Amino acid sequence: MSAHSVTIAGIRKSFGERTVLDGVALEAEAGSLTAILGASGSGKTTLLRLIAGFDRADAGTIELGGRMVEGPRTFVPPERRGIGYVPQDGALFPHLTVGGNVAFGLRNGRRAAAERVEELLELVGLAGFEKRVPHQLSGGERQRVALARALAADPSLVLLDEPFSSLDVELRTTMRREVVEVLRSTGVTAILVTHDQDEALSIADRVAVLQHGTIVQCDEPAVLYTHPVNAEVARFVGHGNLLLGRLENGVVRSVLGDISVALGAPAQEPCAVGVYVRPEQIDLEDGSAPPRGVVVSREFHGHDVLLAVRLDEPAWGPDPAGRPGFEVLVRLHGPQAPEPGSRVSLRVRGPASAWVSGPPE
Repeated sequence: MSAHSVTIAGIRKSFGERTVLDGVALEAEAGSLTAILGASGSGKTTLLRLIAGFDRADAGTIELGGRMVEGPRTFVPPERRGIGYVPQDGALFPHLTVGGNVAFGLRNGRRAAAERVEELLELVGLAGFEKRVPHQLSGGERQRVALARALAADPSLVLLDEPFSSLDVELRTTMRREVVEVLRSTGVTAILVTHDQDEALSIADRVAVLQHGTIVQCDEPAVLYTHPVNAEVARFVGHGNLLLGRLENGVVRSVLGDISVALGAPAQEPCAVGVYVRPEQIDLEDGSAPPRGVVVSREFHGHDVLLAVRLDEPAWGPDPAGRPGFEVLVRLHGPQAPEPGSRVSLRVRGPASAWVSGPPE
């Protein structure tokens, strides 16, 4: 099968009185990898199950390669959708060998099935593992077997439900790189659900943020990170500092000084705005010029250091939400950083994301 595009429109799903998905719309191009990013309980797995055909939607449509598989008068069962599914824990059959798990569901003859199993195990880096059983495998090896099984019948679409969540940090990083390489080499369309922002941003062609039962933004990772549609999305896809300020002449006056901004929508100036400044957009200087503050904590992450700086009383601009002793996060690359207690000045490199937060003044 060739890779298929995915088009989802107006999908709604409730369980009893609880609405889980409400008007979800999403498009994934053929051959692409799309990550659906959302908090636990946001409906990610429910959406994946609807695409797979394991559950039925209350309303809306799903098309695979232009073919309707879910609609008001249409429902194509899972086995006829041409989809491979990788569940969260792999869900291998414990009584079958690795070869038996990968071959499960293949309709071709024994010799052809054996050749297909051998081909797929080599693809996922497990050549020669045919006769092993699941309890003899590591967590990463079990996930690779699950991926091979999902690819066995040449699906047009592969769905992955948080496939790396049970792995330790180092193995998770290695596994997601290997899985992406396998998916790219086959050319199959893939949709992955995750609550891990780093995972979504690092491997996907596009990231769809699922909040409050709907997709609030779907963009390339760099666009999502640098131009989130609102403060909630900004907070969800990374550390940051939410400030309040006043937009005048294209810049925002705030507790961190004048900041150049990228507005999410046109604004009538002057007006109140919310500004989201990423920690890596803030430079530290010697503390001789405002705005100033004191370093109150330091987290060493190897490749960078995350500082919390408590600001002095600002000489201008509103204190964000009236909070006393307001702290901002600053990320410095490399191991060197000021010690807690150091006095520093702060300077923002724009543009920062901003949204109108009040009526024109």
